[in-house]
Amino acid sequence: MVIMGIDPGLNATGYGIIQASPSILQVLTAGHLRPPRARPLGERLAFLYAELGTLIERYHPQNIVLEMVFTHHNYVATAALMAHARGVACLIAQEHGVALSEYPPARVKKSLTGNGAASKKQVARMVAQWLQHTDASWSADATDALALAIAHAHTGAQRQVLPLSGVIARIR
Repeated sequence: MVIMGIDPGLNATGYGIIQASPSILQVLTAGHLRPPRARPLGERLAFLYAELGTLIERYHPQNIVLEMVFTHHNYVATAALMAHARGVACLIAQEHGVALSEYPPARVKKSLTGNGAASKKQVARMVAQWLQHTDASWSADATDALALAIAHAHTGAQRQVLPLSGVIARIR
């Protein structure tokens, strides 16, 4: 399964695409997109739309994974700007017929590190360990996107081992 993690942002949108098999996670590509800051909002969103579309067409992911929106009350304006880029990611997934999944930030961190409050540095270290690969050119945005893809691969593997419907049936 090919999984694309996207860490949306208006200044930088991270992406990480992995191939997940039962025994190995392999990075296909990772990086970040930087819309031109001096351009109007619509042009910046169009840039993200085109670049994400190109990545989807090149790698054909079966799933796109986004972080659920979380913000502190002091950063509402930042969250609103980030939501524009997030909307582009949702739209491009829909238009390409790619399943969309979302996870809270703490769940992604806990999935990778065992600690829901892990630092970006800890997450990046675990991304490199899980993928048995690191690249000095990966930005924090790229490693966050890879973390999303890895967390989704783990969640999918857990579903295969223990289907949710079976768990609910036994609880009742």
